[in-house]
Amino acid sequence: MIDRRLALAVVVLLVGATVVVTGASPFPAIYDGGGAERATVTFSDAETGDQLAVVQANVSDTWDERYTGLSNTESLDEDGGMLFVHPREGEHGYVMRDMDFPIDMVFVAENGTITTIHHAEVPPEGEESPTYEGYGKYVVELPYEYTVEHGIEVGDQVQIPEEHRNTDD
Repeated sequence: MIDRRLALAVVVLLVGATVVVTGASPFPAIYDGGGAERATVTFSDAETGDQLAVVQANVSDTWDERYTGLSNTESLDEDGGMLFVHPREGEHGYVMRDMDFPIDMVFVAENGTITTIHHAEVPPEGEESPTYEGYGKYVVELPYEYTVEHGIEVGDQVQIPEEHRNTDD
């Protein structure tokens, strides 16, 4: 009986530690932003300047937040997403860690130009996710094929609020 209580206590401590250390719940949920910082991200056509889409995105601007990303979530809102802010512009790689749904990954240069778009599928069960690479300071993750549905292409512009352009990480 003591062994079962000890095992249960260890499990409870580990789950609690996961939430405290990563800020992520170990239980799936629809990604609605919760208490995370949000940003309005606007996509515009590079040639005409016409607005293509506006997304309400949760901001991931620390190493821990970027590592966790959308892991352990069930879906994104229709016009929702996640904005990853890196300390500096450069080559970055993303994987579909613990993801149950496909997404679009949009890599954005510091000047707001889209450099790469990936339509990332969920890897088959038992297989590791490929690394999706691109150049930029920002990555915006969106619902799958959102970029196709809204005519967002490489070369188009992304407006990110000033308060979310920098990170101390």
